[in-house]
Amino acid sequence: MTITADRDTHFEVEQFYYREAELLDEGRYTDWLDLLADDLVYWMPTRTNRLRRQQALSIAARGEAAFYDETKESLAWRIRRFDSGMAWAEDPPSRTRHLITNVRVAHAENPAEFVVRSNFLVYRNRLEREENVFAGERTDVLRLFEGALRVASRTILLDQNVLLAKNISTFF
Repeated sequence: MTITADRDTHFEVEQFYYREAELLDEGRYTDWLDLLADDLVYWMPTRTNRLRRQQALSIAARGEAAFYDETKESLAWRIRRFDSGMAWAEDPPSRTRHLITNVRVAHAENPAEFVVRSNFLVYRNRLEREENVFAGERTDVLRLFEGALRVASRTILLDQNVLLAKNISTFF
């Protein structure tokens, strides 16, 4: 049985996500890293189109193909690369807008954690004519650490199975 979090916790989680979106949209990736737990698992599996009877196989399992299969350390490495000027996919940098909605907060087995599902729409514009829209759902485990929320785990599930973007250098 899932126990929904109280109103104050729900509000705190929403505010956390709005702050996270603001940091990502402003390109403040080092500050964004501070919102992530040291043992972070950041995973975006690929999808395939399947018949109804095979829907269980439409999302890649752990260890199979993924757009992202990262840790906090590997994300920090990507961000250092962005800042180095050597990341051609982000020079000039993209402009993004992260919209987070349908936030559902439940208590986890660990009393210091919450399981949070949310929907997202990320708009990305780069150069004069490159536009991408990513839509999907995130399932996070948020952990209270020293009085603040941290993302301990994030699974990102895109609605599309074929990415039309030239690259995927956007964080979700």
